[in-house]
Amino acid sequence: MAIVDVVMPKMGESIMEATVLKWHKQPGDTIKMDETLLDIATDKVDSEVPSTGAGVITELLYKVNDVVPVGAVIARIDAGGAVAAAPAPVAAATAAPAPAAAPVQQAQPAAPQAAAGSRFYSPLVLNIAGTEGIGMAELEKIPGTGNEGRVTKKDILAYVANRAAAPVAPAAPVAAAPQAAPAPAVVAAPQAAPAPMVVSGNVEIVEMDRMRKLIADHMVRSKATSPHVTSFTEADVTNIVKWRERNKNSFEKKHGEKITYTPIFFEAIVNCIRKYPTINCSLDGYNIILKKDINIGMATALPSGNLIVPVIKSAETKNLLGLTKDVNALANAARNNKLKADDTQGGTFTVTNVGTFGSLMGTPIINQPQVAILALGAIKKRPVVLETEDGDVIAIRHMMYLSMSYDHRIVDGSVGASFLTAVAKELEAFDPGREV
Repeated sequence: MAIVDVVMPKMGESIMEATVLKWHKQPGDTIKMDETLLDIATDKVDSEVPSTGAGVITELLYKVNDVVPVGAVIARIDAGGAVAAAPAPVAAATAAPAPAAAPVQQAQPAAPQAAAGSRFYSPLVLNIAGTEGIGMAELEKIPGTGNEGRVTKKDILAYVANRAAAPVAPAAPVAAAPQAAPAPAVVAAPQAAPAPMVVSGNVEIVEMDRMRKLIADHMVRSKATSPHVTSFTEADVTNIVKWRERNKNSFEKKHGEKITYTPIFFEAIVNCIRKYPTINCSLDGYNIILKKDINIGMATALPSGNLIVPVIKSAETKNLLGLTKDVNALANAARNNKLKADDTQGGTFTVTNVGTFGSLMGTPIINQPQVAILALGAIKKRPVVLETEDGDVIAIRHMMYLSMSYDHRIVDGSVGASFLTAVAKELEAFDPGREV
């Protein structure tokens, strides 16, 4: 009897854990090589995990909604595949639950013992700890419910919630009982308050799906982390509009790609980020992490109505054609739910096109751990005063509002406004005679 261990695959360079969404097979079922075994979620991207063996499934080591670290054994398959051989794995499965359940049982007592610093922490957990001001010594005291006592996202968010509600506890450090009393009172009461909401009339209550919950948590955390400031400007993009209208057919015929406004705007934004590197950074406490690569995230609406942000990696190394190919490929993948986990990782600056839905401008929320996000408004024809050699004239021009929210801890108003103005001037300086 040969037992094959199926492990959680690495879905991307920065992906260290994934959540089990659905098992397609159960113990006792037969499975073929490369047949889908389960669905997993990493951030907002769902993926299928194929089987790395063929035979009869003897045990599944994790349940739905469990967070599993990359490389952990998630299932075992009897490669013999014969039904007659099934009793042997069943016996093994009967013995296996002890070690399988052990990490969960050990997680609670083992957490204090892991204070020596040997416990593994995923980048996501470390990022949340950094933004919440949780030092390593404090982090090592948090009980973990993950594999081998690891701290999961749920663990640290729960700790942060209790930590925020426990400022009264330090006032009586000697008495353990007073600490236990305020925590349930403060945490349970506010959480119970919204629940009894009385609804009347013709209504429907719909629970958020998993992605919407992630978005909601991410937005709330961003507002709690960064002091947001938003600056506005406008740009005359007439030259860009006319160039695209004149060249879109020849561009597609020559390069096999449809040219939209997005890659043109991204090209201008990248040029300005080079001049204002502080826009392309993140914060770790009082340390500024300047990013040498410019990875542009483009906020994209999914058919479900949810939002996802695929990332164009190393945008500073790409010309207009390269940016066009990346924009089209990622947009198509997002619309067809074909994005890979790594496609949404590593962004350093985000652009959201609110003009797609008719909005003139918006006040976007920063995509943590970045420090700025730029919103592009709808392009509208308006009468504008132009300065000419013969004096001022009024002309019909294609105008667009730009708005940028930035983290005032690191980006001052002078820098934020200067960068935004630079982007507008870069767009206005577009060469209408540019070759395709």
